[in-house]
Parts: sequence; structure tokens; C-alpha cells
Amino acid sequence: MHSIQARVLWSSFALVTLTALIFGAVTYFGVLRETEALFDYQLKQMALSLRGQSVGVPVEQPLPPPEPTDFVVNVWNSDGQAVYHSRLVPGMPTAVSLGYSTVQIAGDPWRMFSLGFGNRVIRVAQPMAVRRQLAAEAALRSVTPLLALAPLLALAVWWLVGFSLGPLRRVANEVKGLQAQALSPIDARGLPSEIEPLVGSLNALLARLRGAFDQQQAFVADAAHELRSPLTALKLQLEVLRRAAEPDARHEATDRLAAGIERARHLVEQLLTLARSEPRDESAGAREPAEPVRVDLAETVRNAIVDTVPLAAGRGIELSLECGPEPADDAGALASEAAATAEAVRATQPAFTDSPDPPSLSALVRNLVDNAVRYGRDGGRVVVRVESVDRSVVLTVDDDGEGIPADERERVFDRFYRRHPGETTGSGLGLAIVRAIAERHRATIVLGDAPIGGLRVQVLFPMAREQG
Repeated sequence: MHSIQARVLWSSFALVTLTALIFGAVTYFGVLRETEALFDYQLKQMALSLRGQSVGVPVEQPLPPPEPTDFVVNVWNSDGQAVYHSRLVPGMPTAVSLGYSTVQIAGDPWRMFSLGFGNRVIRVAQPMAVRRQLAAEAALRSVTPLLALAPLLALAVWWLVGFSLGPLRRVANEVKGLQAQALSPIDARGLPSEIEPLVGSLNALLARLRGAFDQQQAFVADAAHELRSPLTALKLQLEVLRRAAEPDARHEATDRLAAGIERARHLVEQLLTLARSEPRDESAGAREPAEPVRVDLAETVRNAIVDTVPLAAGRGIELSLECGPEPADDAGALASEAAATAEAVRATQPAFTDSPDPPSLSALVRNLVDNAVRYGRDGGRVVVRVESVDRSVVLTVDDDGEGIPADERERVFDRFYRRHPGETTGSGLGLAIVRAIAERHRATIVLGDAPIGGLRVQVLFPMAREQG
């Protein structure tokens, strides 16, 4: 039975019926006992009422025809001679036992009460069948109102259950009528306290869904807008390549087309990385690992910045990695390009943090270092440092570019935001990806001024928990 209303109704009907039966049985047998006691009391009172009566009808005289009566009265004198009989009953015993007694007469039980008074003995008898019939009728009369009220009580329960479940039906109808485009919250006014937590949870879920839908729509709109320009440029460059007649013009058009394809590839890659890095709702995180993975951030950074070495070498930028509070002495070259050097040192101490998605840490490092190299000064420096401070693991990336003014440092985390709208060197997604990955790792991002003259980006990760 899947319906709450049907379950409550049938349970209530069963409870009402069982209660009525039990109460009726208790009342019925209670009335029977009370009626038996009342009939015994009547026998005794009738006998007592005959103490002062003068009765002397000879038993030899013919008795009048018996009247329909439930009682039989017998009176004897001290000699055992019958003085009075209300009517003759075949098989009525002559022996008298004072007080109450039950005897069998012609196979039927009789209830008697005998009283000795002076030189007389008075006995009043009554058939048990008559007593039981009267008692049963009295008991039925007492139970009849309850039997009559049972259907009315069942109707009242049916109405009450339907009325009580009305708010639940209203909530169900509102949820059924929700539109995917709106997802408006459910009205919680006037709801019972038992339903309020459910509606509150539903409204919280709807709010998260609205936020996710709005975020998705904004992402799709921004992505479509950002992809339109490079794709249009690729189409134009392809037309130029088709029309180019001279080998030099075709070669130049081919280079521009290749550069445009690379920019489009980078943009698509950044979009996919951002989509994968969006913080997920923990309640729906079936894809999240059951336990975070313990990761050495210094080793992750060392491996991640290798991908940025060619870009740094192309701009003559010195790219170095420092692990620990002080730079180590031994360094090895990451690339041999003559235009740039990229130095790395072995970590003087491990820097462990817990990560629900270790590959995303590499994406975070690559985007930070890529931004530093792209927006740094030609022939300048980019310094990457990993160190443990208090209970945090701190990743610091310094460049010597023009930096970001303090009033714009919050906006640079927005998707597709560029300080200079006409620039084509980046996708405007790097710091948005960094923030999304940092949120998944419960890390904090701080932007400031680098000691070497440009922008400093610091990401503070919680230190890994001790493994027991």
C-alpha cells in the first residue's frame, strides 16, 4: 500500500473497529454482570417484602390459572407445610437452603433466594433463562449507541485524515506544477511542522538547481560568445588562404590559420577544464572520492610547470621553482632554449595537502604559471614557491609584469573577463578555473603585489591530515 492516505485510513478504521469491538464486549459483559446482581437483589427484596404479609391459601384448593410471571414464590411454616405457592412448577424442590442458590428443575437452571422469618420460610425463584434474556436485552441496548456511532466515527476519521493531508497534497501539486525554467520556491506558509523541514529541503534544492541552471546558461552564453569570434576569424583566414596566389602569401595565411586554430584549441581546452572544475554539490557528489588523496603539492607543481617552459623560453622569461622557506642551492635546467632559462630545485621539505581530484591541482598550477608568463615582462622573471606555513600549504606565483590594480582584483576571477577587451593572448578563463579548483579543495586565493614588481597570487591549501 503506497498511499499514505489509504494507509492511515485503513489503519484508523481497523483501530476504530477494534476499539469498538473491545469496548462493546466489555460493556456487554459488564452489563450482564450488573443485571445478574440486580436480579439477585430483586429476589431478595421480594422475599423481604413478604415477611409482613398474611398468606394462608390452602394448597389443597385448586390454584387459579398461572399468570405470565417470571417469579415463583413459595411459603412454608415451621412444620414444613406449604402455606403459599404463587404457581406450581413441576419438579420444584421442597428442601430449602437459606440464601442464594442455583438448582436444576426439569433440566433448566433456576436462581432462588430463601429467607427464614419467624415460623415461616419464604422462597422466591426465577428461571435463569428469563434472567439471561433480560440481561442480554439490557446489554444490547447499552451497546447499540456505540454500534450506531461507529460508522459516523469512521466518516469523521476519513474526513479528518483527508483534511490533515491537504497541505501535503498542496505541496505535491506545487512540485508537480514547477517549470524547469522557473523553479520557484514552494510556499511554506501555513504548513504543519512535520512538513516544513521537507519543504525547506525542497526549496534549498530548488535554489541550488536555479543557481546551477543560471550558471550553466551564463556559461553556455559566454562560451558561445567567446567561440564565435575565433571561429569567425578561422573562417576568414581560410578564405584568405584560398585566395592567396603567391607562395609567401599562402605561407603567411597558413601561419595565421594555424595560430587561430591554436587559440581556438586553447579556448576549448580552457572551457572543458572549467566545466570539470566547477564545485559540485556534496549531496550529489557520487563522483567524488570517498576519501581525499594525500598529495605532495611541491611535486605536483614541479611536474606541472614543465608544460609552461616552452612559452617562457619563447619570451625569454626566467622561470624558477623554490620549495621550502629558503631556496635550495642545487638547481637543474628544465629547458635548454637559449632565449630563456627555467630553474627547478628539489624540495627541502614535502608539502602535503588532501585533494579530492589530484589532476585538477596540475591544472591550477598550469593556469597560474601560464598567466604569469603571458602577462609578465619580456625577458623578466616568474618565481613559483611552495612552502608550509602554520597549518597551510602555500603556493605562491610572482611575476614582474604590470600587475592588477586593487579595485579590479575581484573581477579578474569572472569568466571571460579581460582587463583589456581587445587582447587576444588569453581566454579570460585562467583565474576562473583557478578559483573553481580552489573552492573544491577548500583553499583560499589572495592577490597582492609581488616583491619583483608585478602580481603575486597565493593559494592557501589546508595541510593534509595526519594518517594514523
